[in-house]
Amino acid sequence: MRRSRGLTAALVLSLAGAGTGIGLVLMPQASAITAPVAFTADSLPTWQPNGIVWAMAEANGTVFAGGTFSAVRPPAGASGAEEEAVNFVALDAATGKPTACKLAFTVGEGTATVRALTVSNDKKTLYAGGYFGAVNGTPVSSLAAIDIESCTPKAAFHPGFPATVRALAATGDTLYAAGDFNSVEGQTRERFAAVDAGTGALKPFTANADEPGRAVAVTPDGKHVLLGGDFFTVNGTDSHALAVVDAATGKLAKTYDNIPWNSVVKSIATDETGFYTGNEGSGGGVFDGRIGLRLSDFGEKWRDRCLGATQWVLPYEGVLYSSSHAHDCSTELEYPDGRRRHLLAQPTDHEGAAPAPVDGFVRGPRKLGWFPDTNDGLGEGIGPRVMAVSEKDGKKFMWVGGEFTTVNGREQQSLTRFASTGDVGAPTTPVASADSVKPGEVQVRWRTSYDADDSKLTYRIYRNGSGTPIHTMTADSLEFERPQASWNDTTAKAGQSYTYRITATDAAGNTSALSAKASVTVPTSVQAYPNQVRADGAQLYWRYDDTVSPYVADSSDGGNTSGIQVNAPSLRQTPGAVTGSSTAMGFNGTSQKLHSDRRQTVGSSYSVETWFKTDTWRGGKLVGFGNNTTRTSSSHDKHIYMTNTGRLVFGVYNGSTQTISTGLFDTYNDNKWHHVVATQGPSGMALYVDGQLKGTLNVTTSANFAGYWHVGGDNLSGWPSRPTSRFFAGQLDETAVYGKVLTAAQVKNHFDLAKAPSDTVSKVTATEDTYVNQGAPSAANGASTSLAVRGSLAYETYLRFNLPAAPAGQVLKSAMLQVKTTTQSGAGTADTVSVVPVTGTWSGATTSYTSKPALGTTPLGTFAAIPDGSALHSAKLDTAAVSALLGGSHSLALTSTGTDALWLWSKESTAADAAPQLVLTFGPK
Repeated sequence: MRRSRGLTAALVLSLAGAGTGIGLVLMPQASAITAPVAFTADSLPTWQPNGIVWAMAEANGTVFAGGTFSAVRPPAGASGAEEEAVNFVALDAATGKPTACKLAFTVGEGTATVRALTVSNDKKTLYAGGYFGAVNGTPVSSLAAIDIESCTPKAAFHPGFPATVRALAATGDTLYAAGDFNSVEGQTRERFAAVDAGTGALKPFTANADEPGRAVAVTPDGKHVLLGGDFFTVNGTDSHALAVVDAATGKLAKTYDNIPWNSVVKSIATDETGFYTGNEGSGGGVFDGRIGLRLSDFGEKWRDRCLGATQWVLPYEGVLYSSSHAHDCSTELEYPDGRRRHLLAQPTDHEGAAPAPVDGFVRGPRKLGWFPDTNDGLGEGIGPRVMAVSEKDGKKFMWVGGEFTTVNGREQQSLTRFASTGDVGAPTTPVASADSVKPGEVQVRWRTSYDADDSKLTYRIYRNGSGTPIHTMTADSLEFERPQASWNDTTAKAGQSYTYRITATDAAGNTSALSAKASVTVPTSVQAYPNQVRADGAQLYWRYDDTVSPYVADSSDGGNTSGIQVNAPSLRQTPGAVTGSSTAMGFNGTSQKLHSDRRQTVGSSYSVETWFKTDTWRGGKLVGFGNNTTRTSSSHDKHIYMTNTGRLVFGVYNGSTQTISTGLFDTYNDNKWHHVVATQGPSGMALYVDGQLKGTLNVTTSANFAGYWHVGGDNLSGWPSRPTSRFFAGQLDETAVYGKVLTAAQVKNHFDLAKAPSDTVSKVTATEDTYVNQGAPSAANGASTSLAVRGSLAYETYLRFNLPAAPAGQVLKSAMLQVKTTTQSGAGTADTVSVVPVTGTWSGATTSYTSKPALGTTPLGTFAAIPDGSALHSAKLDTAAVSALLGGSHSLALTSTGTDALWLWSKESTAADAAPQLVLTFGPK
């Protein structure tokens, strides 16, 4: 919306390597785009004008650009000198460089400009419209015909248009024009006219409009002309902004009355089955998006009501490409009011049955995964204004012109292009995490990556540093919607620690970097609280154990509603609300919050649950639902908030605010952990605190809109006992949302389970390590970055640990020794490696084979054969034997009877996860 009305290819890849290295071997370049998108989002080097491009056309591998400029220059960093280009430039479609065709569009008084370009059906003539009086000195009157082969104006073609021509459309024998004019050749032709395509002679076609014409197109059968502009009447009949007329006479065939009075049609384009409009408006209640209409009866198929001044529409191979500065697609259930997106793509028709009308309109087809971008740029700050598809040497190009000054964040003015092949942009790196709430299962999850021209990406999950993925899958994501993807590793063993890393690959084989490691230790018994939350049907479950900003993982079963941190809340605050290793998230009460990463609606039955701790006297929102993300929501509902005095309020809006509050003396800003649950369903509303029912209300309805869950802050305007701050100052933990009403018994059970004893995990890194070598009997290897084990010729490894005592009231439930093989060739072993106690004394600095310590005879555990490739490996140790060692310093040895050496990283190594460590799980007696 503006403020004024002024002028697959196959992917073959091989994964290899060790440790964190992933090697890629790619086949020749694939198309790299997710169908039906036909172009990559990678901009190509293109010469650029020093002003605004208003019009484009193409013929025979050449792209013509017209506008208001005086010169063109090479793209940033390229060689070449600036060249004169007076409101026009012809460029090679494949190279983006100017051709030998030079035309100057000038005028005696005022500023000359080219506003429309089109090419004849035989590709021999270029027609140009705008405001100008001469082309290369040949007199014309705002409309000219150019012989393409010789690049010369046709002197005999000079119809008199006394005002600006803004749009052109050509058939075999007729050229249609739209603009600001009221007459042509001295005869009345108001805003629309037709002339002979060869001679320029005025034709009888009459479609007089009361306001400027901005767009004109001819139906594929040549029988009708589509008119667009600012007008309210055509030939004296009401029809605002859009009309269909007879191609020969201009007689009205279809009128329209459902485009808002303050919106206009800026662009019209057709394909085999429909025609499409790009619309722009000014003021409140405007229509700024796109309409798809049928050619059979000129009726409306769908209406995309995104706000953002659509300037151009271009249907191509089943996709409608558009240029705008779309900043709010809430009506399309896509993204809320926020930053501008200047180039979009969507199918020309809905797949299958169209959705039911909303507010009288069928929503537009959902956006596709094509998101190159520009800035708003010069002039009116509109951004891109015109688009054209060209082809040369078997390669297709999408050209974009306008008033922008950057493309994809890089300097580039007013012209750019994108190719049908040659994608070089890798997806963003996934942000991964892992959680385990019961033996034998790890939930690996990640925020899906973003790729500007691929919406379906392939993800590979690597465990414990292996070079071979343990799982491969695909998931969809868009620039504005990156839902969580997850996979359950059911081969994980209780008591063992694991790390996971993930890559994303697009259709061309471009692969992201490995994600940061997500680490987890599998419990030896079920963690009661989180397991019950999942069992009771949580659809969103944020535990706040995240280690990386800004991602908040969803731990619900099959969770896909991750969260996004805003303004960096504090991570991993301890102690959390639930006993054990869970952590909380801290909020400053002034700017920090979370919002869910997936737009959704909330049903008539739901429950909202969270834990909180605060001593604030400024109140704030704990949890709520709103229609925006980072910006303050204009629609907001289903709140749990705290008043300044520490009371809790649960509220919904069903035409007026409906709330339940805790009692006058039921305040909870005492800096202790408290549990709150709010429910609404067929029996009305209920509020529970610390497992106890605090109030009910017979209200079964609430505001119905699509939006996002918010934690820690959002709008509270108009709500009773509104606190000083809409942001919450304190800690939050274990937030969950359910698509049903939790019973009182379930609420009480959750409260009780949070305090139930649970397992805790201690990871103890070796304080000293070394190995001895029978082949070098005097060598001391305590400073080595690697360790070795072999039976003959013998290597033995020694590890020293300072073991903690068991926490009060707990016992050791499991013990694991974790080591990591090195990256050298043959680091693995085919032999069994035993873990035995060291009974003698040793020192990393002095111990050699000749002075090696005595060892125990009973193994505490064993490693079976270990494959090559740097990765983590664990051996389960005898729990009773390790329990007897707790609270002191003890040593373990790694020995073997075979001849195949095992090579491990030592604690002196700088490799990731290098140091040997014990993983000790403690639990209730």
